[in-house]
Amino acid sequence: MQLNQLIQESAYKLSQFNAKQIEFLESQITQKSGKNGDVPHIPCLVRKKMVKLTPEEAVRQLYLLKLHQDYGYPYERMELEYSVAFGREKKRADIVIFDRDNPNVVYIIVELKKPKLKDGKEQLKSYCNATGAPIGVWTNSDAISYYNRRDPNYFKDIPNIPSVHEKLSDILQERWTIDDLIKNDKIATQRKSLKDLVIEMEDEVLANAGVDVFEELFQLIFTKLYDEMESTRNKERHLEFRNYGDTENELKTKIQALFDKAKSKWEGVFAESSKINLSPSHLAICVSSLEEVKLFNSNLDVVDEAFEYLINKSSKGEKGQYFTPRYVIDMCVKMLDPKPSETVIDTAAGSCGFPVHAIFHVWEKQLKEKGRERSHLFTAEQKLPEQVDYVQEKVFAIDFDEKAVRVARTLNLIAGDGQTNVLHLNTLDYERWDDFTKDEAWSDIYGNGWKKLRKLRKTKEQNRDFGFDILMANPPFAGDIKETRILARYELGKNSKGKQQTKVGRDILFIERNLDFLKDGGRMAIVLPQGRFNNSSDKHIRDFIAERCRILAVVGLHGNVFKPHTGTKTSVLFVQKWHDELCPKVDDYPIFFATMQSPSKDNSGDKIHVKHSDGLPVLDGHGHLIVEHDLFNHDGLTQDGIAEAFIEFAKKEGLSFVGKD
Repeated sequence: MQLNQLIQESAYKLSQFNAKQIEFLESQITQKSGKNGDVPHIPCLVRKKMVKLTPEEAVRQLYLLKLHQDYGYPYERMELEYSVAFGREKKRADIVIFDRDNPNVVYIIVELKKPKLKDGKEQLKSYCNATGAPIGVWTNSDAISYYNRRDPNYFKDIPNIPSVHEKLSDILQERWTIDDLIKNDKIATQRKSLKDLVIEMEDEVLANAGVDVFEELFQLIFTKLYDEMESTRNKERHLEFRNYGDTENELKTKIQALFDKAKSKWEGVFAESSKINLSPSHLAICVSSLEEVKLFNSNLDVVDEAFEYLINKSSKGEKGQYFTPRYVIDMCVKMLDPKPSETVIDTAAGSCGFPVHAIFHVWEKQLKEKGRERSHLFTAEQKLPEQVDYVQEKVFAIDFDEKAVRVARTLNLIAGDGQTNVLHLNTLDYERWDDFTKDEAWSDIYGNGWKKLRKLRKTKEQNRDFGFDILMANPPFAGDIKETRILARYELGKNSKGKQQTKVGRDILFIERNLDFLKDGGRMAIVLPQGRFNNSSDKHIRDFIAERCRILAVVGLHGNVFKPHTGTKTSVLFVQKWHDELCPKVDDYPIFFATMQSPSKDNSGDKIHVKHSDGLPVLDGHGHLIVEHDLFNHDGLTQDGIAEAFIEFAKKEGLSFVGKD
């Protein structure tokens, strides 16, 4: 009997165990006759008797094996179903390991009964508090968490449990470098996301801390990104965003000093006077949750999901502004293939996914020109001069949501080594831009980027037409524009009969506005509601686009892509503006159509991940999970998808931007 079959209907998984451990346990299974047929049994490693094999028991026996083989604990120091007293009530802990020198004292408790982290951690904390055990482990055999009980209300995340020959202090007193963080990265080793940890911190600490959750977590993530970057560029440096046994007050002083250094390095995100407002005890818990998470990787996707959650939670999605999943962004970037010489802008930037991924795409080209391979930490490493120049001179972003702009600036400041062209402006209301640009406080933050953007205007002193090579955007769908002053500036402010309308969908105006940003021959990818491609009432919009552009492709996205925020069915439209040489105007030409078949998320909005045939997850070069989609080949680990098919189509059509750097 295979264990995968046994657990497939349960909430448990086997990804924490190696093949030999699984094979050993499977070799011990025997069948016993029961009323309803054969029932699998197994000899218990601790109790030394045959027990019925349930999914929970399989996981428990595997973890006993892991404790013995990987950590060296003898079975004689273990007990199962250990009785824990709560007044007159008694409960049973799954596995306990007793202290080596005092066999009546519980040293480690392992909780397996609760497959969900929140439930399991609460149960585990109650057992540790009742027994005084200093170490707790929760696992469902997929994700795993290790805790050091500091006091009844404070359980510190620790990277692992000590082996039989180690003390807890051996683990807590280490001084970590970036290599230690890579090796012990909680995202990779415990199969968690930063979003999971943020939600956990909210539930346990921040909800009752009396602070602005977005601001406090943003400050901590900002600070930790700085700490990781400093250590990536000096591999011998010890990470500072870590509790090495500091008192709570000492830790707060240290983290505030580190935050001040980050603010100095990356200006224009936080005010100079910004302070961490969490109490020392609350800060200590947050640091312990974040200190073993590696935020930097080759595309910063670890922080994306957490920022998306925080921004949408703080704005409640009221502006209809949802972050574009990074696999959709990567498809667009691969299909439009930005070059180092080309300018790029996102006019509804959110957290700046499109510009940042365009940067990564170009950086790889620049590394290859030097004969260098991309490191999985290349976003944190010292940049080539031409990489910095590209970010600072060619890449721009605009958004009207101040929180999103600050997140976007953070990611771009990192990419540009301290400079960025992310601007806080209302893209659609370009007539009022001067009200912002003449404001001294605005200019202090955004002045350099504005100066560079002005140089790309087609006509001096007007902010409507620009000369960008590439535009990629996912404009907000929700809400109509009703100001007649704004509507009067747009051809699409009129209906199909040429009559001025009293309200127009925001995304419709963005179509026209975005085309104004593009030079002739420039190309665009824009996410739009599916109705814009189907509704008979929107024919004049389609005619407007076709008159100005060659329609390159339409890619229908699965209805789950933007869940849980919205179930609106969307498509990505790819176009190239007509140009006498780059894209000569013709009346009849082929268009690439494709529809995403793989949902990438379930109906609840949780990502679906690629798995091996044995059910274990496929991991990328960072040890991170890969989302299952058919948009493109993920680093050679998945099959070719829509992007690769489009590139072949574009080559056959002889499109101007394909295969040319």
